[in-house]
Amino acid sequence: MATEKNLKEAFAGESQANRMYLAFAQKAESDGFPQIAKLFRAAATAETVHAHAHFHVMGGTKDTAGNLQAAINGEGYEFEKMYPAFLSEAEREKNAAATVSFRNAMAVEKIHRDLYSEALETLKKGKDLPGQDIYVCEVCGNTVYGNPKDKCTVCGAQYTKFTKVQ
Repeated sequence: MATEKNLKEAFAGESQANRMYLAFAQKAESDGFPQIAKLFRAAATAETVHAHAHFHVMGGTKDTAGNLQAAINGEGYEFEKMYPAFLSEAEREKNAAATVSFRNAMAVEKIHRDLYSEALETLKKGKDLPGQDIYVCEVCGNTVYGNPKDKCTVCGAQYTKFTKVQ
């Protein structure tokens, strides 16, 4: 059906625009243009509103168990199939930057899959995860419970590169 295809395409486009505008905002901020950065962040927020609306219409959100299973499946696909193929091509083309980017993402997607699996097992017992801080490495996306005290286990970045998730 054309509308379903269009919703999926619109969701993907709006999602990508959100990420792109946030990257543009970071660059504008670092270039000394805080108001332009704010404009990019505002547009990114609007794109998220659009993406969520399309996703909702597609029936993309299930109950928490279903959402966790979808996340497990998606992360599993990424680190088992998608990123290995991308990594292989980047290595064949001798694109060192893409190789590092794909290798880091592949490692972190496995971590995410494992974290989601743990969360699903906890949910099946009728519980939430224990209250603890979660940190994300700004270099590779590694996601860890508790305050990181050493280098990132994926990319080797210093612990100061981790951001606490609010």
